[in-house]
Amino acid sequence: MSTHAHGDHHAHHGGHHAPGHAHGHGHGHGHDDHHHEGGHGTFGSYMIGFVLSVILTAIPFWLVMTGKFDNTTTTAVILVLAAVQIIVHMVYFLHMNGRTEGGWSMLALIFTVIVLFIMLSGSLWVMYHLNYNMMPGMTHDMSKMP
Repeated sequence: MSTHAHGDHHAHHGGHHAPGHAHGHGHGHGHDDHHHEGGHGTFGSYMIGFVLSVILTAIPFWLVMTGKFDNTTTTAVILVLAAVQIIVHMVYFLHMNGRTEGGWSMLALIFTVIVLFIMLSGSLWVMYHLNYNMMPGMTHDMSKMP
């Protein structure tokens, strides 16, 4: 719609807007029709997310600084807390849940996690076996063959 035609429209209606109608059109253009399907968080939900994030960050620091557990246990706990913190961020800050966008964002996330798991585990598996099979001094070393 050109500016001129828009100006004529306002001139035709006396140049004022009807109460509650955007630009006096009276059509429900849907500008305010998004009923918080994904929803924006409240101050309380943001604070819950913030406190959980601080706790989930402080625990690994405490574990490393105090040396309470051996390295393997500390690493496992840190990885688990990191995964929990990712979930906290997605729920409290990115507002992802089963209802968001009809569940498609959660489905896309699950698909992404599965693909990443397959790629990373497959890559680690291949690298481990390449390293194992290419180690010098292996029992089936070709230079020692008759």
